[in-house]
Amino acid sequence: MNQRNRKFSNHTEKEQDHRSIGRQLELFYFDQNSPGSVFWNPNGLIIFQELKRYIRLKLKEYQYQEVKTPEILHKSLWKKTGHLQNYEKYMFKVSSESRKYCLKPMNCPGHIKIFQQKIRSYRDLPLRIAEFGNCHRNELSGSLHGLMRVREFTQDDAHIFCTKEQVFEEIKKCIGMVQEVYKTFGFKKISIRLATRPKQRIGEEKYWDYAESILEKALEKEFDLLPENGAFYGPKIEFTLHDRLEREWQCGTIQLDFLLPIQLGVFYIDQKNKKQHPMIIHRAILGSIERFIGILIEHYSGYLPTWLSPIQVVVISVSKKYINFSKKIVQRIKYAGIRVYHDLKNEKINLKIRKHSINKIPYIVLCGEKEEKTGSVSIRRKLEKVIKTISIENFIKMVSSEINNYLIEGGHAY
Repeated sequence: MNQRNRKFSNHTEKEQDHRSIGRQLELFYFDQNSPGSVFWNPNGLIIFQELKRYIRLKLKEYQYQEVKTPEILHKSLWKKTGHLQNYEKYMFKVSSESRKYCLKPMNCPGHIKIFQQKIRSYRDLPLRIAEFGNCHRNELSGSLHGLMRVREFTQDDAHIFCTKEQVFEEIKKCIGMVQEVYKTFGFKKISIRLATRPKQRIGEEKYWDYAESILEKALEKEFDLLPENGAFYGPKIEFTLHDRLEREWQCGTIQLDFLLPIQLGVFYIDQKNKKQHPMIIHRAILGSIERFIGILIEHYSGYLPTWLSPIQVVVISVSKKYINFSKKIVQRIKYAGIRVYHDLKNEKINLKIRKHSINKIPYIVLCGEKEEKTGSVSIRRKLEKVIKTISIENFIKMVSSEINNYLIEGGHAY
């Protein structure tokens, strides 16, 4: 299915449209003053930041160093890398003081410049550099589609500089990292594809032969071949997620690059005190964070896992008499680091419950006479109609466990 201009095939897909859910929950919006760029509302930004926080934990686990590089780089650099010759139609250009620049469509040249700022030794390798890079691509206006196809996006990008001897193990680690992340989000079916040399490419055939053989060897699981679909500078592994409606979403990539180091004169000093070109592994897991949020919203029909939900708990007092008690409950929940909203509006209880259910809040907490006497709370979980009573201590422990362990309990996946 072409996801750029996909049409909804049934009523269920229409209900899960991330654009409709985004408007309903006030997560984000778009404006013609900046077509293809997302305006994040406070609740939407929470989801965005939580995704970054989770990925940062994985970066630390796998020993990456996070960096930040400029969004505007001189045209000459993009010419050296080959992007200008092979990717120019997607690049935004700006001029200043008679100098020509490009807004970066990807992060690799910036990461290479960081590697080159000093002489590197073989002892420094593998060097794993990661960035939540703001990228810009001049997509056709007719292809723009909510969060799924934008012009400005944030990529969870990384580049691993390593020796030829290290490259196989580093690719294996990348594959493991990608699969761990997708498992966290509840995607059980993942298709893996190997994209080989395209017709428009740079470099000698022997380099392509070597790179393709390394990637194929690292893929122990079954994979499909995508002939002529690699990047112009190297072959790549693509990870495609299957959502609840069995739609496919290509997200993660692992690309092996042997040409940019040669073209840009990237080197390290080996054990014999000689210059050698490193291999570069380009790696993204979520791809575009904006797009991944769109995928999650549709996958879960807006009922995000508790740890990703902007508001995790809403507390309602059954009458004015128990407002003080409900305030104490709110303070205890807030103290535990849980995002909580105290609904003090003068509305009927059933109306409040319905409203917060429609807003897809993971937990609705009711506070009344019984709860005050027993030190408990009555809870209604998302997608459930049953109201259960539980001690406040156990409730906080349960919700905290969902958040801290990135559980999808209560989510809508499978």
